[in-house]
Amino acid sequence: MRAMMLSAPLLPLELDRRAIPQPGPGELRLRVLACAVCRTDLHIVDGELPLPVLPIVPGHEIVGVVEAIGAGVQDRHIGERVGVPWLGHTCGCCDFCREGRENLCDAPRFTGYHRDGGFASHVIAEAMFCFALPFPEPDAAQIAPLLCAGLIGWRSLKAAGDGAARIGLYGFGAAAHLMAQVAIAQGREVFAFTRPGDNAAQTFARSLGAAWAGNSDARAPVCLDAAIIFAPAGELVPAALRAVKKGGRVVCGGIHMSDIPSFPYRLLWQERSIVSVANLTRADAHDFLDFAQTHPLQVHVRTYALEQANEALADLRAGRVEGAAVLVP
Repeated sequence: MRAMMLSAPLLPLELDRRAIPQPGPGELRLRVLACAVCRTDLHIVDGELPLPVLPIVPGHEIVGVVEAIGAGVQDRHIGERVGVPWLGHTCGCCDFCREGRENLCDAPRFTGYHRDGGFASHVIAEAMFCFALPFPEPDAAQIAPLLCAGLIGWRSLKAAGDGAARIGLYGFGAAAHLMAQVAIAQGREVFAFTRPGDNAAQTFARSLGAAWAGNSDARAPVCLDAAIIFAPAGELVPAALRAVKKGGRVVCGGIHMSDIPSFPYRLLWQERSIVSVANLTRADAHDFLDFAQTHPLQVHVRTYALEQANEALADLRAGRVEGAAVLVP
């Protein structure tokens, strides 16, 4: 098999050739059809997240075909198309798992972080953390971004609150371009905030139905009920607080963000709140994938060969990707 391996932070990924692995008990071996490139992958490669496992094969938005089934696995069959997300294992016994909050598990394992991920021709995954993908869409590259950009975006949108009719999205990348469509399908108005001067992203947002699109340092034309920050820029937190109305909520949807600058208490006063979203649960995945089947989304992707993983990461880092970058082995 082929895999793009990270041996140390800040180094380019290297092509590694290794034997095709065999699944252990409770595991599946998948032939990777596509793996989207997430900003979390960029944080891992750039050393912005601590790395407990090195070397590692990144990638956690995986669409694959089941090639081999480990002992004890039920309800999976050879040739089935499944998806693999960021959350790759939970302990099942900590307080959070018992409360149905497995996204906060005390002993999780994350795909492409604690265990090798999908920047490869093959991957091993726990069957319990793989999801059936009965979409009519034949192109796996169109589905892969749903496995993280979609799932984390969905959890962030839920955190914004069902009553949030006017939603601001800060950072119009893979997650935002999907959640804009979800929010509009739910009858909400979307206001898109992009990097200053990124006219292409603003035009893209309007083409997907955004009621307004402008620079991240601009004021929306109306007060927002909630804002979701997908960009890893801490300075957007006070900006979003200024944009939401009394009682409004700001949701931080990323796994990493630069430091939040100090801001006057009056921005938080009047029962505004700031919350973060961590990881996902399997319930999130089932809910969102069910929604995506009944409300087809326009998934905008730029595809790269597996060996072009470093180029895909560089394009994502520079903001050159409209929608999502996807590796196709």
